[in-house]
Amino acid sequence: MRPLEDVRIIAIEQYGAGPFGSLHLADLGADVIKIEDPSSGGDVGRYVVPLQDGEDSLFFEAFNRNKRSISLDLSTSGGRRVFEDLVRNSDAVYSNLRGDVPSKLGITYDALKHLNPKIVCCSLSGFGMSGPRSAQPGYDYLLQGIAGWMDLTGEPSGPPTKSGLSVVDYSGGLVAAIALLSGLHAARRDGVGMDCDVSLFDTAISMLTYPAAWALNSDFVPERTHHSAHPSIVPFQAFPSEDGWLVVACAKEKFWARLADAIGRPELAVDARFNSFATRRANREELTDILEAAFRSDTTVSWIEKLTAAGVPCGPVNTVREALADPHTLARNMLVETEHPRFGTITQVATAARVGSLPPARGRAPARDEDGPEILRNLLGYPETRIRELRESGAFGEHSSAVSPAVIETGDANV
Repeated sequence: MRPLEDVRIIAIEQYGAGPFGSLHLADLGADVIKIEDPSSGGDVGRYVVPLQDGEDSLFFEAFNRNKRSISLDLSTSGGRRVFEDLVRNSDAVYSNLRGDVPSKLGITYDALKHLNPKIVCCSLSGFGMSGPRSAQPGYDYLLQGIAGWMDLTGEPSGPPTKSGLSVVDYSGGLVAAIALLSGLHAARRDGVGMDCDVSLFDTAISMLTYPAAWALNSDFVPERTHHSAHPSIVPFQAFPSEDGWLVVACAKEKFWARLADAIGRPELAVDARFNSFATRRANREELTDILEAAFRSDTTVSWIEKLTAAGVPCGPVNTVREALADPHTLARNMLVETEHPRFGTITQVATAARVGSLPPARGRAPARDEDGPEILRNLLGYPETRIRELRESGAFGEHSSAVSPAVIETGDANV
């Protein structure tokens, strides 16, 4: 068995942050049942372009492998009753809604513990379930600005800059997955479930780590650095070469000495201006000018070969396509293939969690409500008459037509 095959999670999730967290749990074997709102066409990720057709998109595929889907309108009495039966047969309710919504929707522990005393209710929202911003929607881009990340990113003379990836969303999803698993462990140990209140805001603030510690305990002012340099370790940054860029990381004194030898300037290692972390930081600009001139004299590939042979931590600044084709990417089996009825064979990146000897599961993302009949009949044991009554009452919505993405309000934590 895979590590989480005995775990069932009801996921009221959409877009990126929430689905990214539960993707890791699904790849590790958890039965993740996505509840998709039929009134909005389900998870908005289904309609993200490019490479989107109907209710399918490669964006949705990237976040929803190995999950099951059921269309359920929780605003109807019938939909609510089905949801409550799922709670009775599950370990966790996982959501990424606005911070004030779980209480209004009745998916907190207090609202569900009478159905299942061990249920774990994990909420991933933009700003959390308390505090002055709890009712505000949260998006990765907003959080990178509010939490100070953009002020630290980019060139000193340039504008505040967002990371090229939705790092707050993805980190928030991972923190939520950790919180959920911790809650499950405690619930199985103690027989009592709980709420897990995780937010993108808290995640982003917590990841300020050592710059926050410096700022909180001294007059240090975190700021953007030239060519993404480390704020205190020199040299530890990107350098332009003759034909591209490379990153050099001298996080130990021995690496600096090796680098000086590799560029043909061994005297720099013992130069009083550069012979320690402190002196190199004090003379950062002078040393950076020397190193930039050296690295511009040869190609990136040549420098990577020389520095690797010398034992200096380094690497090229790859394009996305180059990173995906890197021999180490392939050796680590970080590309996976799934078969899709509309797109054919899809290649995408694997999740990074590796637990035990079994490889992660490899199943495509579900069509909207693809698993509804099986869940109702086999998991919940509903007879056909019961299913028909629920359908006629609107519990499953109008499944026959998708909603245009133009009328869907997109974004994490904003349902």
